[in-house]
Amino acid sequence: MPDTTRPTPTTREAERAEAEIHAQPDRMPTPDEEADADEHELDPEVAAHEKEMLERGANQKGEGRVP
Repeated sequence: MPDTTRPTPTTREAERAEAEIHAQPDRMPTPDEEADADEHELDPEVAAHEKEMLERGANQKGEGRVP
């Protein structure tokens, strides 16, 4: 097994900075793309399932729960 090393302060700072980066899209949608998306109707069954899963996750108990 190789010897373990300790991260340098430079490495730790780089990791902290990287942890602060939030995901974002490569580009924003064009007005045409937004209009096309708004024209579609949501499937009520899919919307109900999403709501159920959000509630189930919010009310989760036990192991794996985020405080």
